[in-house]
Amino acid sequence: MSKVLSFGELLLRICPDSAGSWLEENSFPVYVGGAEANVAAALALWEVPSAYMSAIPDNFIARQLVGYLDELNIDTSPIQYSGERIGLYFLDKGKDLKNAGVIYDRKYSSFSEMEVNTIDWDKVFEGVSWFHFSAICPAINQSVANVCEEALKAASAKGITISIDLNYRAKLWKYGKEPVEVLPALVQYCDLVMGNVWAAEKMLGIPVSETLVEEHDKSAYLQQSQVSSKAILEQFPKCKHVANTFRFDHGSGIQYYTTLYTQDELYISTEYVAEQIAGKVGSGDCFMAGLIYGFYKGQKPQEIVDFATSAAFAKLFTESDFNTTKIQDIKSVVEQYEN
Repeated sequence: MSKVLSFGELLLRICPDSAGSWLEENSFPVYVGGAEANVAAALALWEVPSAYMSAIPDNFIARQLVGYLDELNIDTSPIQYSGERIGLYFLDKGKDLKNAGVIYDRKYSSFSEMEVNTIDWDKVFEGVSWFHFSAICPAINQSVANVCEEALKAASAKGITISIDLNYRAKLWKYGKEPVEVLPALVQYCDLVMGNVWAAEKMLGIPVSETLVEEHDKSAYLQQSQVSSKAILEQFPKCKHVANTFRFDHGSGIQYYTTLYTQDELYISTEYVAEQIAGKVGSGDCFMAGLIYGFYKGQKPQEIVDFATSAAFAKLFTESDFNTTKIQDIKSVVEQYEN
């Protein structure tokens, strides 16, 4: 069977608690992550042939990480060995990556130093039918953005389906360009665009009503989802599908639902509400993996958006970056939270 290849920076998430107890205990949790690695791990768990490409140094920690990915049935053969360090980020347990407290330590990482004309894309794309990356990659620097474009051109030339997650990380865009100056040139190659209406505005210039957040009205959100999705399809003729997530804090928990616009129709997921969750990291990546899974398996649009949404919501009840909930267990996790 053909493989889904995910491309992005392999990261370690360091989780010091906000109270500072880690100083006395001399320990804190460390999770393996990175948006695209999260997608690769979920797909592998769900028995979709999954490959992962990144750049990491050739040292014993990196080799341990590769061994860990291998154990998860992720094909690590596309990984490039170069540079001297693995990227890190620091985030208090349970917090969102959009949280102002996130600290990135990714400068001079192996991935950040990737350059064009150094990768054999013919070899990388051998046996691959789907290529996935995220907007985090071109946020790092212009060189990585150029590598993304090189990869997209190669994948497109081979007829490979391409998806992007428009995840916006304000703290990463520090090299003198706004996302809207970079992303449209990359999204033009994509068949599936996932994100939310505000990310589409920030990264693609698709306007959103200024009063939308203040209204906090589901019908208004759904209407904007359809408007934004149609605009993306018009602006990027290669794109066939647009998915949007709506995740809002609900007390100490979450309200969550999504949409998928395809074949001139907006498909709306089941809505879920939970009063308490374990963590937010990786939920959007799990939604992305669910979309890829559905399209890869040839499911109907409503099936795709419902499965992806339930998988993403189930991910909120695990602390690790990687999804650990198998397909057969997702329903039992989420059904009590249907709204």
